[in-house]
Amino acid sequence: MNGTRGQVRAGVLAVVAMAAALLAGCTPGSGQPPAAAPDVDHHNITVWTTETLPDRMAKLRVVMENFTAATGVKADLVGVPPHRFSQVLTSSAASGDLPDVMNALTLGQVRTLAASGHIDYKTNAAIVQSLGEQTWEARALELTRDNGQQLAIPGAAWHQLVYYRKDLFATAGLAAPRTYADIVAAARKLDSPGRAGIVAANKTGQAFTQQSFEDIALANGCEMVDGKGSITFDSPPCVAALGFYRDVLRNYSVPGIQDVDSVRSAYFAGKAAMAIWPTHMLDELAGTRTDARPSCPECIKDPLFLARNTGVVAGLQGPDGQLPAHFGDVISWTVTADSDSEPARRFVEYFLSDGYANWLAVAPEERVPVRRGSTAKPTEYADAWMSTPVTAGRSERFNSVYAQDVLSTLLQGSGDLKHWGIVQGHSELAGAAMAELPIAKAVSDVAAGRAEPQAAATRAAAALRSILKSMK
Repeated sequence: MNGTRGQVRAGVLAVVAMAAALLAGCTPGSGQPPAAAPDVDHHNITVWTTETLPDRMAKLRVVMENFTAATGVKADLVGVPPHRFSQVLTSSAASGDLPDVMNALTLGQVRTLAASGHIDYKTNAAIVQSLGEQTWEARALELTRDNGQQLAIPGAAWHQLVYYRKDLFATAGLAAPRTYADIVAAARKLDSPGRAGIVAANKTGQAFTQQSFEDIALANGCEMVDGKGSITFDSPPCVAALGFYRDVLRNYSVPGIQDVDSVRSAYFAGKAAMAIWPTHMLDELAGTRTDARPSCPECIKDPLFLARNTGVVAGLQGPDGQLPAHFGDVISWTVTADSDSEPARRFVEYFLSDGYANWLAVAPEERVPVRRGSTAKPTEYADAWMSTPVTAGRSERFNSVYAQDVLSTLLQGSGDLKHWGIVQGHSELAGAAMAELPIAKAVSDVAAGRAEPQAAATRAAAALRSILKSMK
């Protein structure tokens, strides 16, 4: 998500084969990292992270110090800004200076590494098997695999969500907005001069607009590209999704341009019954930030009013969609092909077991666990995440602020997670589309009445074909 707070904290875009001998050296399915080996004492490895905010790097270093104390393996942390990732990767590979481990990788970045041949697939697969494949959400593993190769080890996910006012829905006798029809029914009934039925981004030139629409479009079975490399954005499901997006914004939303800030502000002010935003809003919704805080009339007396009266939907379904689906990303680890594989493996295993809860707590609203527990304790990491403070330095915890139905939806959300271009093998196209934003322009043109859905989809598809052709 791009926009405020570091383009909504760094944006998005920027998935089991293994040798029997390697498997034999792993701890089978215990969910715990192996004990320290005496021959790796003081062995240094290098770890890249794309999370370069000073407070996050400081928290990562604390977990790394705990890893060193437990194993004797030292790790050096190097921050690589997301917008420079490809450039630094290329220059480092040319000089033979790649790290042993990479952290906080988006699905797009993982595919970039795979295309360049920089991944140690066998060690990645060994880590998953060692910790217990069944302890991961199946969809997270699917998105980080390709042709049976483990491209990365999924750590967490964030989801695009439909936030809705449970109190208003209950009073009006409305069902949770899980389908296109549900959204229309609720928006129609709850829209009024003082409160919009729904708010969602429509500003051209913003990745947030494309991501908000992608959430709606995926629910209707709309794909940007198919597995054969054919652009499909001008297909009937995509045209219908554009028409639906236009209609709900035209009929039941606020007039004019909506962006990443205005959508959140309207919901926080109590001036919208529904809003499309990602999980990144969960800490702000709980009133824990000074720069973005709920301001609804009820929030004056009870700062947690809005959080306690908010529900979320992670898997929406349109009339042309076969299954519920929504947009989001999986944040992963990978061991590189140039790594010292044994200490690198131990490092990742530690961060996904003994250090996992502390790693999730670095930014819990952006890190919904995709590994709920170990083999021995199937829910220990989900339980730890739910009891994590919503933001650092505050006492409010997720399970004291949000209802169990909200937390369950978040934890189960990765099961419906999709991402244009990833499983089709066209992550480079997805990244380029996010940079040039022809889909955001189509959404904006349709929402503003400058184009009909079919015409806008046709133009966007032509732009995508041009982008794809330039990449060959």
